[in-house]
Amino acid sequence: MLSFPITTEPDDGTLLIRCPVLPEVVTFAEAGGDMDALARDAIEEALAARISHAEEIPTAGVGERMISMGVTTTLKVQLYQELRAQGKSRADLMRTLGWSRNSVDRLFRIGHASKTDQLEAALAALGKRVTVGLAA
Repeated sequence: MLSFPITTEPDDGTLLIRCPVLPEVVTFAEAGGDMDALARDAIEEALAARISHAEEIPTAGVGERMISMGVTTTLKVQLYQELRAQGKSRADLMRTLGWSRNSVDRLFRIGHASKTDQLEAALAALGKRVTVGLAA
């Protein structure tokens, strides 16, 4: 799973949350609130914006506190990164898969609930396969 480091610091009765590798991530949480969920949402918004603007997504980095992305978000980011690494476009992927533009575009929308088998097929079209494991 893709994880990103966050830092927190007290700020007038709330916690200021930042992600060092994604400087645009800045959010606040109430003390004792669900800080991880708020951080995850802010990171997902930053990832969605970077994909939308065809910007680089940095490697996750390391930190004292790491926030894990969900499986679907992880696969979407990895698909985006692999497409860029191979110098291919979404149109190339569309032609390879024989899918409509909308079907391919949805694979890159972080907020869209793409099916895992669709993401697997797209990654396979790029010569990659998805592996799954469990950790304690």
